[in-house]
Parts: sequence; C-alpha cells; structure tokens
Amino acid sequence: MVGGAGGQARAAVVGTGLIGGSVLLRLRDAGLDVAGWDPDPATRRRVREQGVAAPDTVEEAVAGRDVVFLCGPLPTLPATVASVAAATDDRCVLTDVGSTKAEVATAAVAQGLGHRFVPGHPMAGADRAGLDAASPALLDGAAWVLCPGPTGMPAFRSLAALLIDVFHARVVPMSAPEHDSAAALASHLPHLLAGALAGTVQRSALRDAVLALAAGSFSDGTRVAGGPPERTANMLLGNRERVLAELDAVRAYLDELAEALRAGDPGKLAGRLAEGRTARAALRGRAFTAHRREFPAAADHAGELAYLRELGAAGGHLTGCRLAAGGVTYTGHLPATPPLG
Repeated sequence: MVGGAGGQARAAVVGTGLIGGSVLLRLRDAGLDVAGWDPDPATRRRVREQGVAAPDTVEEAVAGRDVVFLCGPLPTLPATVASVAAATDDRCVLTDVGSTKAEVATAAVAQGLGHRFVPGHPMAGADRAGLDAASPALLDGAAWVLCPGPTGMPAFRSLAALLIDVFHARVVPMSAPEHDSAAALASHLPHLLAGALAGTVQRSALRDAVLALAAGSFSDGTRVAGGPPERTANMLLGNRERVLAELDAVRAYLDELAEALRAGDPGKLAGRLAEGRTARAALRGRAFTAHRREFPAAADHAGELAYLRELGAAGGHLTGCRLAAGGVTYTGHLPATPPLG
C-alpha cells in the first residue's frame, strides 16, 4: 500500500463532511497517522474531538503525507487538486471522492498531475450530511471506483492496495468517461427521480394524506431525496449531458408503461415491469468468478491498464492488489453471467 520509509502510510483528508469524515474515521481506526482539514473552524474542532489532528491550514494538514483524500464539494475539486499538489511531495498520491470523474481527471492531467492523481468515487452515502453523520463503517466493503491513467499506474497500485486493506473495498477500475456514463444510471438519475416523486407529493393537495399512507415503497423510492439539495445539484450538473441522455431513456420507458396502462393491456404492462424486476433481482443475486493476473514493474503499463479498464467495464472488481519489487498481482472478479448485448 501507500507508505513512507517505515511502510506505514501517512494520510490526510481534505474536507470532512459525510464521506470525508467517514474516510478519516476509518483511517484513524485502522491505526494510520492521519490528519483532517475542513474550511469550517467548528468542523475542525469536532475533528479534534474525534482524536484526529486538524491543523488550521490545509498546507499543515497535507505536509509530509503519502496519500491525500480530497473530499470537498464537486465544483471545487480541480482547484483543490492544484493547491494540495503544490503543498505536497511529488511522491504523494492524491485521490478524490467526487461523484463525477471526467472533469477533475482532465484538469489533473492538464496540471501535469496524471502520474500521482487517481480519480476515485466510493459508491456509498447517506441521506444526511456533515461530520456528525459520518461513520467509520460507512464505506466498509463498498464498490470504490478508481480511474487509472497511463502515467499513473504506480499510484493506482498503491492506492488500490490501501483501499482493499483498510476499507475492504471492491475496487472497480474504469476510465473516467465510462464511470460517468455508468454513474448516470447507477447513482445520479436515481437522485433526480427520487426528487421528482417527493417533489410531486410536496405539491399535491393531498400531501399529508399521502404521507400518512406512505410505506416502504415510497420511503425506499425517495430516500436519497433527503440529502442536501445543493450537493445533489452539483452532482447532476457535473454529469449533465449523460444524465439528460439517460433521462430521455427513462422517459421512453415511462411512455411504454403509460401506453400499456391507457390501453388496458395487462400483458404488455406486466412485461415492462418484469424487465425491471429482472434488473432488481440481478442486483442482489450476481455471482462472480475469481482469477489472478500478474504484471511486471515495467515502464510500459499498456497491458495492465487495458486489463483493469476491461475488468471494470465488464462489471468486475478487485479484492486483491499485492505489490512486490517485481510487479503486482491482482485478484479480480468477473460476473459469472456474460453481460447482455
């Protein structure tokens, strides 16, 4: 994993809200030397109350660190990458937790940081925000997207090893554009649809009666609408074109359902609903086959990068990343059932 001369990583977390705070607390519990920083002085005080160093300046927090997690608001990430890079050693690995990847990845490469910035996105969250909602268990076993680049394979290797070791993460390697396309349906559009359903109820003359009747289906379907609106808006705007494209696809599917309903066609209506049921069942019942792949510690990582991106695009993930002087050994998992299409 990422580490200094003694082998133990020294980490920092910049931005200690829900995700950043959860990263911070897990690193603390794992026994790592970790510091946190947040622009809010009151939040920094609460970090100190958690037994974690929280200097008053970001430069103090990240100085001498082996890895820094950037966890601020999505629109601030490109500038934060640049400022933290200027305050850290060139060997320090930088990563973020933002819900879109293409923009920050492009900015980092343009800044000459592609060799040590690894875009990341842990697929976990909650309907609350802030350090008080953070938990060291929030990210345990989460799918954690990392976007390796052609010049950043050593940084990816060490970061992946750290995430697997400390967070028991299922590391999903993908290109940044592929992540944003997949996340539009997996994460971003659900927030939009949950907000639409909850917002429609808010406008209804029968709002209170609806809420009195609301049970699991409404609660489950609108859970993420309870998050901070500004955070959700930043996420949707950060992936606007892909979200709009998938929204058109959802509209088309809703039109099919509406046509079947208007026509009183139970077979067609049940058929469309059965497609959704199949996807829902696959979410919980997927089986994987494990394999191992080894790559040398060579300057040309083209084959390794291709393997990693193909693994993630096929719905696979990593649960092992063992580093040695001669190279790296990955433990990968692929869905047992080939993807459709």
